[in-house]
Amino acid sequence: MSLTVEFLPLGPVQANCYIVTDEASGLSAVIDAGDFNESLKEKIKNKNVKYIMLTHGHYDHILGVYDLKQFTGAEVLIHKADADCLFDEKRSLSYYSYMPGAQKPLTADRLLDEGDTVTLGETEFKVLHTSGHTSGSVCFADEKSRIMFTGDTLFCLTCGRTDLPTGDDYQMYESLKRLKGLDGDYTVYTGHNRSTTLSAERVRNRYMRRI
Repeated sequence: MSLTVEFLPLGPVQANCYIVTDEASGLSAVIDAGDFNESLKEKIKNKNVKYIMLTHGHYDHILGVYDLKQFTGAEVLIHKADADCLFDEKRSLSYYSYMPGAQKPLTADRLLDEGDTVTLGETEFKVLHTSGHTSGSVCFADEKSRIMFTGDTLFCLTCGRTDLPTGDDYQMYESLKRLKGLDGDYTVYTGHNRSTTLSAERVRNRYMRRI
């Protein structure tokens, strides 16, 4: 059996929201939710959503999480270093970058750390702590399907910015170095814009090429 991936851009800056389904079990997870609108509701209304998995805590990836959790009853997972973004609109940057009061606060059901595993039926996502964009940025890697969700750490041809609070140039360098050094290839589903592959980024991404 395999993992299916659907996506739609959501929210004020059209961050990618992914709906992943483990076909063997029928269990699904939503990765990042910058909004909760009719399009997302339609995609998940007949799915058994177990998790809401967050790559980091910026507002454009979490503004829909409260309503999504109310609709699905799913558990919210985020790295422990970004957990306060869920209830602090200044930490999530919603207060400054979008609209004060737009974010509905909540707390995570599970705090993630480096090396954790998120099990979705027969699919196992390895949690890679890839700080740099934020202190709690993570990638979710399914080694069996060779699929990775990188949030705002790695994009097609570039990487996430490091000039926002808790961002760090050196940590981003180390995170990209780690991703570049992973064995084999992965399909890379990014936080914004189009997907790519790890093999392509090793060759074409100007930041990875310097490593």
